[in-house]
Amino acid sequence: MKRAILCAAIGGWLATAGLAEAQVAPIEADQNIQTAEQDAASAEAVSIARAAAALIAPKLPAPEPSPVVVELFTSQGCSSCPPADALLADMSTRKDVIALALHVDYWDYLGWEDPFAQPAFTARQKAYARAAGERTIYTPQMIVDGADTLVAPRAADLSALIAAHAAGPDPVAVRLRPEGGKIVVDLSADPPLTTPAVIQIVRYTPSTRVEIVRGENAGRELDYANVVKAWHAVADWDGRGPLTLTVTLDGADPAVLIVQTARPGKSAPLPGAILAAARLN
Repeated sequence: MKRAILCAAIGGWLATAGLAEAQVAPIEADQNIQTAEQDAASAEAVSIARAAAALIAPKLPAPEPSPVVVELFTSQGCSSCPPADALLADMSTRKDVIALALHVDYWDYLGWEDPFAQPAFTARQKAYARAAGERTIYTPQMIVDGADTLVAPRAADLSALIAAHAAGPDPVAVRLRPEGGKIVVDLSADPPLTTPAVIQIVRYTPSTRVEIVRGENAGRELDYANVVKAWHAVADWDGRGPLTLTVTLDGADPAVLIVQTARPGKSAPLPGAILAAARLN
């Protein structure tokens, strides 16, 4: 206030002396000072507001490293499948691996109808073959992280592939948080994805034993691990910005979330590389 009164007094004296043009300088200087003070106050207010927002904002949990997904296409009617089934069971005990057994139905004609087989799993295996430009599908066949294939897999080869995929960066970060009996899933990609992705929920039975009375494995009692019961796409995602989903799980069956590249196909998208996975329970 004193500065404003002083500048006004100086301006009046200069005007009486016939120097009215000179009064512009002290008035502009005063305005500049006031503007600078207002800008400083605004900047401080913005800084305080940002700090307050950071304090009250919900804290997202840090994303955990994504497990490597191993899919085994198998059948109880296939005589060469039991060793692969046993290998998958060994992998199912590892925390860094999500091991899933998908039973196909095209060996049922040999005399034993696999009770776990679903046409949808046969279609998934065929879609992988089309994506890879292959004409033939096999059992047992493993797909590692949606990208690498092993036919009649050996433990050493599978372990090497798992290690290679685990060593790479996770293209998608997955954060899970419980909320009111549901699970909130936050997805983000940095850098953004260049190909769309599909979000899938898989439910499975951890272990079961089956006595096979007909077909190539007749007379055998076999143990199976992580037998997939349902595999559903729940959302599409362009991967350019964050995505939040709310998941409700019915029943006690284990569930996993899989984020997978959706490659262009003639009639439907084809499965590509798996970008992230997480256990939901």
